[in-house]
Amino acid sequence: MRIVIIAAAILFNIAAANSQTKEFENYSVTPNLVKIEIQEIQGESALKVVKNSNVKKVDEPTFAKVSDLNFKNGTIEVKVLSRLLPSAPEFARGFIGLAYRINEDNTKYESIYIRPTNGRANDQIRRNHSIQYYAYPGYKFDKLRETAPEKYESYADMELDKWITLKVVLQNNIQKLFIDGAEQPSIYIDSPEGIEPISGSIGLWVEVGTEGFFKDLKVTINN
Repeated sequence: MRIVIIAAAILFNIAAANSQTKEFENYSVTPNLVKIEIQEIQGESALKVVKNSNVKKVDEPTFAKVSDLNFKNGTIEVKVLSRLLPSAPEFARGFIGLAYRINEDNTKYESIYIRPTNGRANDQIRRNHSIQYYAYPGYKFDKLRETAPEKYESYADMELDKWITLKVVLQNNIQKLFIDGAEQPSIYIDSPEGIEPISGSIGLWVEVGTEGFFKDLKVTINN
């Protein structure tokens, strides 16, 4: 009897997880520590992603994960728009971006994200922190800022509540982010020592205080 109950519970959990999967453009996406829904914004359909309020740590796997991808090298392009939630803490910056090379159980990946409120801040230090790279789990923003200041952050002009095109180009340890069709990257990353690129999925990532929207996702694999 107990085995039957456990089996039923497992099947129920699988069904519940699958029921959360959304069809987004040409992809299927599943929430991980976030809530997702398809919503119209500025007259167009987009994927809305909001971090779960019970996730207190930052730079965590808070993303909508794309199903059935084996991505290591190539290009990810997407348009993002972020707003601050009414409940956003003072330190919220509209964090939004991409996670990539996500392993099966979401315990390892890399990420580049932006902080739109910093793009036009009246503080040069904040402006210099408009773009952030990190590698999960051992190289979050605070560790990188302490051990290699300025190396994994950069500036670019950006604002809240406006569509921003992010294009991440990956070739093994070299990662470049191009914003709004610029010819030159806004940040050029050589992964920290010890980070080996792996094949995995990609995620549409947000952080605390962000109401994030994604559209026009394009993935080109060049493994």
